Amino acid sequence: MSETVQSIAIECGRTLAANADEGVLIEELRAGSEEAFTYLMSVYRNPVYNVACHIMGNEADAADVLQNVFVKVIRGIRQFHGTSSLKTWIYRIAVHEAMNYRRGWFRRQRREVFSLDDAQRPAPATANGLECSPFAVVEQHEREEMVRRALRSLAEPYRTTVILREIENLSYEEIGEVLGIAEGTVKSRLKRGRELLRRKLAVQAAIAVP
Repeated sequence: MSETVQSIAIECGRTLAANADEGVLIEELRAGSEEAFTYLMSVYRNPVYNVACHIMGNEADAADVLQNVFVKVIRGIRQFHGTSSLKTWIYRIAVHEAMNYRRGWFRRQRREVFSLDDAQRPAPATANGLECSPFAVVEQHEREEMVRRALRSLAEPYRTTVILREIENLSYEEIGEVLGIAEGTVKSRLKRGRELLRRKLAVQAAIAVP
């Protein structure tokens, strides 16, 4: 790893916030540095995957989107002019790719039932590292599936706004940059999205009660 990228990795236990550090990384990426790309992947792989997974609700498709996003990042880094942060630029690409993929998926699979395979998810562990009881695992999966189902049914533009704020913890300003909207619009969408999500969860909980 080059000294410049290594210094970024050492200093940035945080997300790349300092413009000077980010500028060095961008220049390394533009120069075709494999070390810089490896570092970029280490920082943004999980966030991009999580956004895609929550927007589409499918882990296999999210993995495809993840690959597409980083291909576009590398191809487009020379045209990145720094009008937004590198972080929000990458998130913008991720949201765009995930939403396009999701629309295409529904066009192809219009008559199929949309679901997640909970068996792919690892069983939660207790504080002492031992597996939870089968009953606790089932209960946890049911709660997670209830939230995912409610989130998937949330209409756009509320779904993506809620995901970026509640799951990805982006600031209002960052969400505005990602979605290309004013900060006030972010807040109003988020307020409405939370209300709708609460209602959907309340309905699902009521139906689940025997």
